[in-house]
Parts: sequence; structure tokens; C-alpha cells
Amino acid sequence: MAHTRNKRLTMRRALRRDVPATVGLLVDEQDFAAMRRYRTFTFHDHPDYLHHVEGLLRTLSAQGGHTTVALFDPEDFARFCTETGLDPDTSTSRSRYTAEVAAAGATVAYTGQPIDHLVPLLINRSVRQATWEYATSLLSDLGQCADCGEDVGRSAFHRASQLLLSLLEAAGPGTHHLVCSIPAADEQLLAVLHVTCGGDAAPAALDSSEGAEFATVLAVGIALESAGGVVLRSSAPGTPDRLHGWRLHQGRLMPLTEAEVFSAYCTDADTGEPLSPEPHVEYRAGFELNDPGPAPHH
Repeated sequence: MAHTRNKRLTMRRALRRDVPATVGLLVDEQDFAAMRRYRTFTFHDHPDYLHHVEGLLRTLSAQGGHTTVALFDPEDFARFCTETGLDPDTSTSRSRYTAEVAAAGATVAYTGQPIDHLVPLLINRSVRQATWEYATSLLSDLGQCADCGEDVGRSAFHRASQLLLSLLEAAGPGTHHLVCSIPAADEQLLAVLHVTCGGDAAPAALDSSEGAEFATVLAVGIALESAGGVVLRSSAPGTPDRLHGWRLHQGRLMPLTEAEVFSAYCTDADTGEPLSPEPHVEYRAGFELNDPGPAPHH
């Protein structure tokens, strides 16, 4: 009998390891303060709260299961409870909201990171998610081209993806850091991409979600024919870093000259005062890209 009971417990523990866990995290003092209005939220100090969250994450990790951390937004939580008819002052409602956010929102996998490393990762992931959602919404609202009937947003995304591949191919072997900045109606869209390109025509190693986000933001600039641009920093062992730049003009990426790249990096954006050049860095002109041609207009 005892053998059967122990076997059942072992099987349950094994099954529990296959069940993922999700923890909602209040990342700053302001969000923490907003949750203190609920009687069932019993924490009184944000640093102490973070300490207990970190302990919970370690415990969950020690049990062998997969744990993700999601951003807990008190304002969004209140709207969720109103829309679903839930009482916000219960742990059950907080759990349901966390599950909803994790299913569709930004999350970070817990792999043992200290909490002060985990918080910036989660904030960065949330900003990236919001940027991608906003850029996608802008593209989807553009509709069809009046002349050719093509979907303007889809065509712009396809062209942006081709430009990105052309840029990476021309950049050559090394580690590349790309930044795309596009002004939009409500905010400045910013996308960052880290890529490693091997030699001998080896394919670029890049994060697929980062690549899609970068192409989506660039597509907004192409479709709207807005200002903006792309900068590329390339690193390889034993050589100085190389900086290149392009500006968007009428939906095309136009290479900056070496002087323009130097000016962009060595001028204070707020004051216009010159900045000292970065050591061990070469400022180079952008190179010509294999541009697939103008995108349809809305």
C-alpha cells in the first residue's frame, strides 16, 4: 500500500514538472503603489515585494518546471476586471489576468537571472512588444493601393524584409548591431536588431522576433515615406568597429556620406555641440543596397 502511494506521489511530481508557471511582476514603485489599494494585496514595500518574487521564482525553478515572468500593469488589470466582471480585489482575478497577459503579451523566461537583471529585460521586452503592435496597426490601417490594388502594409513589409537581408549580406562576416528609427504620429518608433554573420556564405544568426520587429518598423517608414533612418555598427575580432548609416527618403534607404555618419554620431542631439569621436571606431559611408523598388501608395 505504501509502495503504491509513493508511486502515485512520484508520478504527480513528474506531471507537475510538465506544467508551466507564470508570475506577474510589478516592475516599479508606481505600479506597486497602485496595487496597494486592494485589501488582498498584502505587500507594503516594493523592494521587499521584489525579494519575495525572486524567492518564488527560485522555488519554481528548483521544482524543474518552466517559468515565465509577465509584466503586471495595474491599469490594464483594472480594465480587464471591468470587462470580465471580476472582482479585482482577489488573488484569483490577479492570476487570471496574469495568464491572459502571458498568452498574448510580453514575457521573459526565468533562467535564474537576479531580479535586478530580470526587471530591465521585462521592460525592454514590453516596449518592443508595444512598438511592434503599434507599427503593425499603422501598416494594417493603410489599406490597398489605389492604382494596383496591392495591400500597402504587406507590400512595405515585404520590401523592408528584402532590404534587411540585402543590408546583412553586404555587411559581411561579424557581429552587427542595427537600429531603425522612424517618426510616427504619436511616438518615435525604434527597433534594434543584433545579428551574427558567419563567413563562407553562412546564414545570418538572428532572433526571428527581433527581425520581424525591425522589418515592421522600417516598413512603416517606407509605406508612409517618412523621415528616419538606419544605422549599423559592425564588430569583428582584431579590427575597429565600423559605423554606417542610411536615411529614408521617399521610401528609399539612401546611404549617408562618411562626413554625415561622423556628424550624426559626434554631435549632441540636444545641444548641437560636437562630441569626441569614439576610440577604436571607424566612421564610414553607408553602402548601396539592393532595393526592390518603391512600395505601393495608399
